Amino acid sequence: MTITINGELLTIKSAILVDVLQNFGAKPPFAVALNGEFIPQSLHASTAINEGDSIELLSPIQGG
Repeated sequence: MTITINGELLTIKSAILVDVLQNFGAKPPFAVALNGEFIPQSLHASTAINEGDSIELLSPIQGG
């Protein structure tokens, strides 16, 4: 199945969000948007990914 993560096309085997994030190499802390909808961390293990979905990983930025 092919999805997009941060604008990059990626072929995945697992259709569960937490597995996709681990295989992509996502390092906490981060927030996840699936097709523009925020997905809380508590739902990562139960959220299914579908063909053509778009995932955005957002990392906090520190500044001052």
